Amino acid sequence: MKADMGRRYRLYPTPEAERRLTEWGHTARAVWNVALEQRMYVYQQRGHTLRSVEQCKHLTSARAELDWIADLPAQAAQQILRNLDRAYDNFWNPELSAGFPARKKRSHSLSIPLPGQAVEIRKLSRRWAEVRLPKLGWVRFRLSRTLGGTIRNATLSQNGSGWHISFGVHTGVKPAAPNGKPACGVDFGIAASAYISTESAPRIMPRSLTKAEKARLKYLERKQARQLTYAKKHNGGKRSNRLRRTVAAVGKLRTRQADRRSDFTHKLTTDLAKNHGMIGIEDLRVRNMTKSAKGTLDAPGRGIRQKSALNRSIIDNTPGERRRQLEYKARLYGSKLIAVPPFHTSQTCAACGIVDAESRKGCGRLFACTHCGHEDDADHNASVEIEARARRTGGSVTNSTRSTRQVRVPATGQRRMREAPKPAYASERESLPAGRGIVKTAAR
Repeated sequence: MKADMGRRYRLYPTPEAERRLTEWGHTARAVWNVALEQRMYVYQQRGHTLRSVEQCKHLTSARAELDWIADLPAQAAQQILRNLDRAYDNFWNPELSAGFPARKKRSHSLSIPLPGQAVEIRKLSRRWAEVRLPKLGWVRFRLSRTLGGTIRNATLSQNGSGWHISFGVHTGVKPAAPNGKPACGVDFGIAASAYISTESAPRIMPRSLTKAEKARLKYLERKQARQLTYAKKHNGGKRSNRLRRTVAAVGKLRTRQADRRSDFTHKLTTDLAKNHGMIGIEDLRVRNMTKSAKGTLDAPGRGIRQKSALNRSIIDNTPGERRRQLEYKARLYGSKLIAVPPFHTSQTCAACGIVDAESRKGCGRLFACTHCGHEDDADHNASVEIEARARRTGGSVTNSTRSTRQVRVPATGQRRMREAPKPAYASERESLPAGRGIVKTAAR
């Protein structure tokens, strides 16, 4: 287990500092995109994979010729190249399912990485502190929790609510000993966000947006669509200030929704890890569960609108994020996470173990076993069955829906430039899109 933890705080820069951070964010995005294309071009032409050590030499030349790149702190630009190294390593690692490094669009959230040596922190009061950033000086942030370790790296990021700073902190914490607390099974659903086998009532996630906020979000998104259509027809795609304000308002509501969802998820996973010695969950494949139902032009799918609503509900409950948090929190609190095959958990009787689809008809809340007559809430019955499977498997996932490719295939057409020809798998890297060097073509 790694002893590194993340700490995220709300940053409060001055208007001048915020303007400069925005410029740095766009510059960081451009450096990433050009460095990625340079690597692809060099591999296509010479069969050589560039690394950050070599690209830092080109970066030095670019900083000497382009003022807007020179304005970005050198530590940030070098950290971007190291992050690109990590993205390539993750892509080629057969144990991970990471895709080929993608270009960053202007619509992506702004992010500026920095090494830990480039920042310094001093505490101002119980709830406030300052961080010294290169070329910017001291910037205040809300000290909502202690750092609790040595800073390894820092990342400045922006979302709809403003700027934040995240620290990668080396805490030195080791995995806790087994806490000896009772086991449980958890069924993550939609009507019931989480039903725990040892509880008599489900955990319901509060609405991430109120009725008024949903109505305003719908109005703003429609307004944004009209403004985008007008900009494409009459302004050559250039966004007006009014459109930018509309986009910012939509982003603010979406960020508020995500924050509320994250708050419930963290409270749920922390409570599960603290109060249980073993946690059984389903080994879900969320990507397959949320596939579109559009079909083809000749044979369109059925229930498209209903499937879209179901997909949004599944994603809103974030089963993948809950599993990710449980994986590291279980180690911190002396618990154990076990993922079991999800097949027929909603159709299996927790009392007699008979699998029968007639025991739960449709999506009703009642489970009535046709064999032994056992009746229970359908989600609670599923959580008890999940706990039983977790006890039997002891941590091994059999017949899992998850699959990891052992041999990497080349990037698909969606990862390549539009004008590049479709590559054959035999000539994987020879057909990667052509790019250009950093010095001559770097542009925002």
